[in-house]
Amino acid sequence: MGVKKFLTPDRGAGVGSCVPMMLSFSPERPRPRLALCGAVALGTFAAASLAGCLLFSAPTLLQAGQLDKAPSGSAPAKAKAQAAAPAPAPAPSVTLAGRVVASGGGTPLRGATVRAGDLETRTDEEGRFSLGPLATGRTVLVKLPGYERRRLVLEGAEPTVQLKPQVVKAAYLTYYGIGDKGIRERVVELTNRTELNGVVIDVKGDRGLIPYRTGVAAALEAGAQGPVIIKDFDGLLADLKGRGIYTIARIVAFKDNVLAAHRRDLAVIDTRTGKPWIDNEKLAWVDPTREEVWDYVIAIAREAAAKGFDEIQFDYVRFPSDGRLSAARYSKPNNQATRIETIAGFLAKAKRELGPTGVFLAADVFGYTAFNENDTDIGQRIEEMAPHLDYISPMVYPSGYHRGIPGFRNPVEHPYEIVRESVRLIRKRSTHATVQVRPWIQDFRDYAFDRRIFGVKEIRAQMRGADEAGGAGWMLWNPRNDYTAEALRSKPVVARTPDS
Repeated sequence: MGVKKFLTPDRGAGVGSCVPMMLSFSPERPRPRLALCGAVALGTFAAASLAGCLLFSAPTLLQAGQLDKAPSGSAPAKAKAQAAAPAPAPAPSVTLAGRVVASGGGTPLRGATVRAGDLETRTDEEGRFSLGPLATGRTVLVKLPGYERRRLVLEGAEPTVQLKPQVVKAAYLTYYGIGDKGIRERVVELTNRTELNGVVIDVKGDRGLIPYRTGVAAALEAGAQGPVIIKDFDGLLADLKGRGIYTIARIVAFKDNVLAAHRRDLAVIDTRTGKPWIDNEKLAWVDPTREEVWDYVIAIAREAAAKGFDEIQFDYVRFPSDGRLSAARYSKPNNQATRIETIAGFLAKAKRELGPTGVFLAADVFGYTAFNENDTDIGQRIEEMAPHLDYISPMVYPSGYHRGIPGFRNPVEHPYEIVRESVRLIRKRSTHATVQVRPWIQDFRDYAFDRRIFGVKEIRAQMRGADEAGGAGWMLWNPRNDYTAEALRSKPVVARTPDS
């Protein structure tokens, strides 16, 4: 695959000024404007659930006796007796060996994560694992992308853990959408009657705001507590959990107007003004090369995981793509090697720190990363990102491929082929990792070619392209949270028995 020179448009509206760069890529997605806050909801929503598909077994709790402190002036004999008391016996430990298989057929599952505390291993070709030494009765987390995760106490000789396949089909709720009861309930209602079974919620949206009362001190200091606050966010998540809805927390990583304004030392700096650099949307970015920025983002992600989200999805996990890029200054040289190392390094740290929570980890990438051999000038290259992720979520909107792809000069005329080829290539380039591809697909009017409406035909074509290329489901994007219900298949009717 040769290197070609393309232009990339302004991401704000999908059309606008262009800047030269090596290899083509598209706008990430059309971003809603704040003017839509009232009538047109923007926001993110998500609720986590380990219900139904998750099995919980309480770990065995070791009872430690409390030593009575001798009161002042107590008899020496009493103190001597206490000192002679035998120390509690250490908890027995074992090395746990077992297998992980797919439910139903019993097919061995390679690459599944088996974790207990700080200990972690992966299954081999035959689905086998060995982990230890462990305290007996300890809770073990077992997970694999594309399957429901389980928490359980493994006992006995070589236990077998069965994982149920999981295909997530989700819709996005913006920061303001999740806070609007009418919009929120409309999307949730779709999960009741259609194939939709997940929601993506803005936990840290495009402007760095958080929709619930955060306990992250650095976020509070920065002013990231947004104007829309869902008072009982935990109750909302619990409700989603009770409905069996898979919840994804969308966290915008490095575009952060709030943190950049509060901590200029962490911002990308404009060399012309000495102030925070801004993109074509007039929004500032924080420096992806600063590990303090990584810690800030991961702290918010850890809080979201603790609330019960099934998956953390990082968006804008990249360097800026539009605006006066030549004036942007970072703490390290802005070259391909640094960019790739930075993005992969952030994801590696996020994986290490979020691993104990059991949450799945995902990242959004430009659709053009499927075709580009370089890092698309933003630090995103599939080969380096894949080992640190459970899901790669390419934004394969046909409107986003503004320069076309090989064989298709007008992508909006070929939604099926565009999605199928994009997902196929990303899967091919990530075979060295245990990762699944779940794409974002277009449920909004074209903005780059002929302004055509994407209706049932176009949306279903994208879904079919993702499925046939081996994608692990899909996610619908609409900046107004107004989804085409007619494009969604009805939920299968479960026959009721007299005893049910």
